[in-house]
Amino acid sequence: MHILVLSPRQLWPTNSGAKLREFHLAKALGRAGKLTLLHFLEPGEPAPSPSDLPFCDRVIAIPRPPLYTPIKLLQGVVGRWPLPVVNYYCPRMAAALRQLLSEQTFDIVHFESMNMVGYLPILESLSPASSRMLDWHNIDSELMERHAESNPFGPRKLYAQLTARRTYSLETRMLASLDGHIVCSERERVTLRKRSPNARIAVINNGVDVTSFQTARAAAANESLIFVGQMSYQPNIEGALYFVRSVWPAVRKRFPSLRLRIVGANPAPAVRALASEPNVEVTGTVPDVRPYYADALAAIVPLLTGAGTRLKILEAMAANVPVISTPIGAEGLEVEDGKQILLASTPDEWLASLAELYGHAERTAELTRSARSLVEQRYDWQVIGAMLSEHYRDWVAHPTPPVLA
Repeated sequence: MHILVLSPRQLWPTNSGAKLREFHLAKALGRAGKLTLLHFLEPGEPAPSPSDLPFCDRVIAIPRPPLYTPIKLLQGVVGRWPLPVVNYYCPRMAAALRQLLSEQTFDIVHFESMNMVGYLPILESLSPASSRMLDWHNIDSELMERHAESNPFGPRKLYAQLTARRTYSLETRMLASLDGHIVCSERERVTLRKRSPNARIAVINNGVDVTSFQTARAAAANESLIFVGQMSYQPNIEGALYFVRSVWPAVRKRFPSLRLRIVGANPAPAVRALASEPNVEVTGTVPDVRPYYADALAAIVPLLTGAGTRLKILEAMAANVPVISTPIGAEGLEVEDGKQILLASTPDEWLASLAELYGHAERTAELTRSARSLVEQRYDWQVIGAMLSEHYRDWVAHPTPPVLA
């Protein structure tokens, strides 16, 4: 098969959850056929080299346009597309796609997230026979609704509410018109199937390279809590602020030797400022997150908003590190509270979960064994990639979606 991947971001370096997902799915597609990647090059990042993406037959990079400009904010209200799509539309990318489609025919065009569907009219005009697949990193309308709920009443809240409604409408149209959809969790599949019963939707979980985390954790680890993620991502910013302001003072009082390490690229100013708090470290970008798991009592995921599934949880589980998360943070993963993960919604619950682990090696080992077994069986990228290729081969071979009762 000849496959084209359209992405709003570069796949390398894999320093965010979205990049990790796209990298490993593209790797699987590269094994299934000849892969062309057309993506935006992010400001300040070097372009990936061929050795970074050896599974690609061809890579075309276009500089990413500025996001959230005043004209784009206006277009997101009065134009054809909602803001998540407007942000990633630019003439240079459109021209590159037209040129590419004039040179080559593709069996599959794989859109990485709703951000790229603004280029769908070009595809429909120049390559109508291509099977069109959409990777839903999140249900974006759901993400915007939660963002609106977390904001006090004002212009930001109103804009988020409007964007959520416009995005919901676009999502519903895409469900009915595209040839196939992949989502990160069964919960998302059920949610979208209610909107469009005949849409062809497969669950392709987020995953982890299980083998690479096998030796990450030391035999005894009680020194730190670790929060891993892209720290310019608003849900991660909100989660870090919530934990340090609302939970950390009580944790420090109960467990004075613990440190909190906030590990992730591009920390926002509000996150960097948290380093002034007692025993809090904000690392910024690190070359390898695995050493930070070595002395961790637990990985924390204190998210209050957001959607999708968290690769940071799967990485910690693969590294034999216990995970404590809010219910929203663990959403979409097939985990059981108390068996593979500990869930906490209030400061008291966070303290209780930490007390369950601190100094209790047997309980820690019980939790991490179960979590590691889960990721080996269900969330290894090799397993997930084979499943994606199988779905795509079947959908291309049988282009008419079945009519479901």
